[in-house]
Amino acid sequence: MLLPGTLPTQRVSRGDGPVRQLPERAADILSVPLTRYDGTPATVADVLADTHTDAYAVAHDGAVVACEGSAEPQALLSITKSIVGCVAGILVDRGQLDLGVPVTKYVPELADSGYAAATVEHVLDMRSGVRFREDYADPESEIRRLDSWLAERHGLYEFLKGLQAEAPHGSRFLYRSAESDVLGWVCERAAGAPMAELVSSLVWAPLGAERDAEFLTDAHGTAVHDGGLVMTARDLLRFGNLLLAGGAVPDGTQVIPPLWLRRAWAVDADARNAFLTSPAEAAFPGGWYRSQFWFRPGPSGDVLLCLGIHGQMLHVCRRTRTVCVKFSSWPDAQHPAYLQDTLRAFDAIGATYAPRRGSTIFTR
Repeated sequence: MLLPGTLPTQRVSRGDGPVRQLPERAADILSVPLTRYDGTPATVADVLADTHTDAYAVAHDGAVVACEGSAEPQALLSITKSIVGCVAGILVDRGQLDLGVPVTKYVPELADSGYAAATVEHVLDMRSGVRFREDYADPESEIRRLDSWLAERHGLYEFLKGLQAEAPHGSRFLYRSAESDVLGWVCERAAGAPMAELVSSLVWAPLGAERDAEFLTDAHGTAVHDGGLVMTARDLLRFGNLLLAGGAVPDGTQVIPPLWLRRAWAVDADARNAFLTSPAEAAFPGGWYRSQFWFRPGPSGDVLLCLGIHGQMLHVCRRTRTVCVKFSSWPDAQHPAYLQDTLRAFDAIGATYAPRRGSTIFTR
């Protein structure tokens, strides 16, 4: 895992527009009860204390109801993927990016790699057949080799050119960081601009972020698209509010195309079946993965998730109108019990705002 200080960074400017203020309405979320993954009772406060929380923030209907912990920027790690996915969606909406064409239309340098026949949609939904093992415990896995490659000051894109296919494209879903890196490369070529600039102009400035973000880069200045963004918890909460509102900010400006978000939320048989046969089904039963977002059925309705190793999470539930952010420093990259307990804590918070049976739910 590469963190700030181990690689160069580029500024993701918030622009010169006004900060979009977050209204505040205090609520006691810490005493909300839940049942842990192991079956024992706990409260939200217990889970936050026991899962190495650095900062957390919760919003309901766009208003902050709880926010504690470090106010300093923190590495989002793989939550970055979801923001890069939104950049792709905006480019598609503007006619600059075509999901149905091979990635080599935009990046001919991949013609001799395993990505040669993969489409942009394949990498967007992590459905290519390229071999890339996302196993943080195995020092020989591709994700660990990629980290070492970047730490040794090599270029990200050179690494991607060496990956080869092991299955037909589109035949499976398998979570792999390399897919996001290829997607980012494609977006840069389609738009003719580096990713830090694209995130700034297409998402960060229109969002009304409070602070500039940063993007970790390789030694050549290429953004690490799969996990390089660094920002504050409150600004990530603003991004979550944007997703909850169907891609629009409070003044009605559409930042992320609503059809793009509907595509992600709307599971079909193909996406569901691919997820069902993947290792991810054990962690998120009934879930799916589309457009660089995770989805899982929750007790109060389907939940959109943006996840990063070591406990970074953005949890968005349309039915309860809640957005929850957690920055963490888990000692291990992955910890199933910590993950499930955090999901249960955020589900429990959302349940306190769930509409009563028979009420009408309006979604954008």
